Amino acid sequence: MFSGTAPILTNKSELYQELRAQLTSLLKGEPDAIANAANTAALLYHSMPDVNWVGFYFLKGSDLVLGPFQGRPACVRIPLGKGVCGTAGERRVSIVVPDVNAFPGHIACDSASLSELVAPLARRGSLVGVLDLDSPLLGRFDEADRAGCESLAQIYMESLKE
Repeated sequence: MFSGTAPILTNKSELYQELRAQLTSLLKGEPDAIANAANTAALLYHSMPDVNWVGFYFLKGSDLVLGPFQGRPACVRIPLGKGVCGTAGERRVSIVVPDVNAFPGHIACDSASLSELVAPLARRGSLVGVLDLDSPLLGRFDEADRAGCESLAQIYMESLKE
């Protein structure tokens, strides 16, 4: 179960290993998408260093619609193909953006966010939504974060009812 404190670890591999274990335990036996998204966002927000927003957007028609999150108020609707979230969703691939101001068409929901990582959520090849993480630091996210967040997104997806 989630301990309520951020793990003190020496590298990202250890951090993501611990987060995978905590998330698996936290979501075990609960199939509700909203409850699990809320707990996933809270766990990541309070456990990952240098993030200022963690949350979910779920596909509704041709828009990604805000779901559970931690951080400042956010954009409610993002069209597929727009901004980092919409682009990751449309392409069905994770996107790491070291400097959001250099990303064409970036949607600035919070001007304090300088870097971003978005991992798509899919079931049987169909987009369900995205997991979005923002940081007030340039270059905060790298390939280790991408792989780690993809594995956490997979744990979230596996927790849900079919």
